[in-house]
Amino acid sequence: MAFPTLVPSSRTFTPGNFPQKVFKSQSGSETRVLYGDKETDAKLSLGYKNLSDTESDDFIIHFRSVKGTYSTFQLNAVGNTHAKGGWTGDTDAIGKPAGTKWRYAQQPKITSVRPGISNVKVDLVAVL
Repeated sequence: MAFPTLVPSSRTFTPGNFPQKVFKSQSGSETRVLYGDKETDAKLSLGYKNLSDTESDDFIIHFRSVKGTYSTFQLNAVGNTHAKGGWTGDTDAIGKPAGTKWRYAQQPKITSVRPGISNVKVDLVAVL
């Protein structure tokens, strides 16, 4: 099953960083060693407001289909760009480098607003 194709009401994106190791001497000087040329560990938090119970269920079904926080999936596959919907900047800015996959950082959170209507929050982490 693909990630739900709903456009989020809110989005928080934190770009990843390049893998590196910092070595500090007793004098306070430091040396850094770069271990790769691609960003890792970007974070994407998506909020969805006023979804029907059926739409909210889609996140639970998807979470279970990818074995929770275990497996990865793509957000930028054909027909699956809605997680970036509403973003007017460079759509490639979210999900760099090319081929970035995502996994759930934790379980989706569903909050009931009123009978039949819920808010959903999804936290994702980018992996290569």
